Amino acid sequence: MLIQGKNRSFDRSDFKTRDGLPTIIAGPCSAESEGQVLEPTRALSESGRVSFFRAGVWKPRTQPGSFEGVGEIALEWLARACRETGLNPIIEIANPYQVEVALAAGITHFWIGARTTVNPFYVQEISEALSGVNALVLVKNPINPDISLWVGAIERFYDSGLRRIAAVHRGFSVYERGIYRNPPHWEIPIELKRIYPELPLICDPSHISGNRDLLGPLSQSALNFGYDGLMIEVHPEPALALSDSQQQITPLELYTLLDRLELRKPAQDDLLVGLRTQIDSIDHQLLSLLSQRMGVVREIGVKKKKQNTTVLQIQRWEQVLQDRLFHGQKLGLSEDFIKECFETIHTESIKTQSEC
Repeated sequence: MLIQGKNRSFDRSDFKTRDGLPTIIAGPCSAESEGQVLEPTRALSESGRVSFFRAGVWKPRTQPGSFEGVGEIALEWLARACRETGLNPIIEIANPYQVEVALAAGITHFWIGARTTVNPFYVQEISEALSGVNALVLVKNPINPDISLWVGAIERFYDSGLRRIAAVHRGFSVYERGIYRNPPHWEIPIELKRIYPELPLICDPSHISGNRDLLGPLSQSALNFGYDGLMIEVHPEPALALSDSQQQITPLELYTLLDRLELRKPAQDDLLVGLRTQIDSIDHQLLSLLSQRMGVVREIGVKKKKQNTTVLQIQRWEQVLQDRLFHGQKLGLSEDFIKECFETIHTESIKTQSEC
């Protein structure tokens, strides 16, 4: 179901940087010791490139027995480190108690993890606990690729009076892993941006990749799509990290990564406007042709019903698919793209004929 665009006014002041540079949120996956917090905080603050220092205080882990963070004591480390350096501390929260103790420690910047976003009960409790607080809340996408859960979480915080809200794209879980730990499915955050044009959008390439070698290309892709910032895990000694060691980098490696990124400006030239006009015209033609096609599909459905013929005819579908793949590839289209398009069309055709 298409979600209509929402007229929401967000406070974007936390994401205004000089020269249009992306906002950088960096720090270790987990706060492990006071020294391990202080060292990278000082290193990151000296660069002048980092706005927020992230660190997990409570770590929701898939398996019991894994390192789940040191808990409340880390709040003191973060508060002290950030007082000394001027960086803004930001942590993950998952329940009202964590909100309470974090606020008591002077921390007012939070992110909502993917495991929490997926549960409306948790989100509602946290949003109510933050009502009346001038807090910044970053809402990570839910674990599963369900944009309605993401939108619902954002709406709950908005309804509680919060305006300093941003979305964090950290990828989506799949049963079988490929190159990415959590495949990005870029079309989902792009759709979120259509729904909320003014909502700041942050990319978390660390959790998408699960592999430090992929951080650069993923970060560049995010900037190409116009993201407002990056959340990257940084550890003084990644190999010794107690959680997610493979996706963390050193402060120096972060600076190298940032130096290699290319910034792009929003398109404004007349040539692009003309090309987009062409796309609009072609899309309208495509829609007209699809409407005609579905009209023929309905006629076939009526005839099948009269003849008491099954709606799904697998041999015919196989012939159609192979034919479209052959002709589409001759036209320069990829096999995956053709297959996905016609599988979607076929699914809608079967549904239409079943209703005849």
